[in-house]
Amino acid sequence: MTVAEYDLGKARDKPRLIRRLRRVRGAVVVSFAIMGLALVMALFGQWLVPQDPAAQDLTAALAPPSGAHWLGTDELGRDVFSRLIAGSRTAFFAPLVVAGGAMLFGNVLGLLAGYRGGIIDAFIMRLADLLMAVPGLLIIIVVAGTIGGGFWTAVILLMALMVPFDARVVRGATLEQVPRPYVEAARTLGVPNRRIMFLHIWPNISAVVVANTCIGYAGALVGLSGLSFLGIGVTPGSPDWGQMLSDGQASLFENPIATLAPGAAVVLIGVAMNIIGDWGYDRISGRGGER
Repeated sequence: MTVAEYDLGKARDKPRLIRRLRRVRGAVVVSFAIMGLALVMALFGQWLVPQDPAAQDLTAALAPPSGAHWLGTDELGRDVFSRLIAGSRTAFFAPLVVAGGAMLFGNVLGLLAGYRGGIIDAFIMRLADLLMAVPGLLIIIVVAGTIGGGFWTAVILLMALMVPFDARVVRGATLEQVPRPYVEAARTLGVPNRRIMFLHIWPNISAVVVANTCIGYAGALVGLSGLSFLGIGVTPGSPDWGQMLSDGQASLFENPIATLAPGAAVVLIGVAMNIIGDWGYDRISGRGGER
């Protein structure tokens, strides 16, 4: 192929590439808008709800969407739209605690295992293998049901079970960085190992960390919603999206929006966070610079 033919092929592909990048930009903008809306509802939901989320009106039970009730009512006559907004607080912040805590502990363990190697690496990875081998949902159900503690017990248990996955990802990225010249140069200059790990290696694997944390956030949201659906860690009748899914399944055909709305909210936030994670990985790693 000549240079002219190569340039002509690139010129033909450019409009298609531009259209693809525009679609990607649109998806990222929509994803940030969804997360921004969720954050606003989580922070200011108590002032945004049009009605009391706990108020019951049995005469208006299972009412369809209307001007008085934008998403209708549930089997107890509670306003679904108000409960959806009220439930956004735990739906937004609880996965943030899970993903943030798993990132913190998983990053430390992964850096130690990948950088130090030897017996430290073997111990951390075998412990991770053990935790990854146990059925996480069953462990949470048994432990939360035995010791109690409510919603935040489920949050802490889920965070502990997610740490091994973060540690493995960070360890793999660290192993790829350790043989590089900048690490060898830092060692030669006598830079402390702690400084090399956290101030030299970690910034170079931060793209992987960001993407993995966003995936962890989406997984934690789905996991906590599933636990709430099963009645683990939530008070009966509380405005929790998973609990709303469980309560609404019996009246799915009378007012389907009461069940579909919280389910759609979980899906939208989960997808949006995954898209943001992919965008963040491209930006930090330099792959998205031309966008």
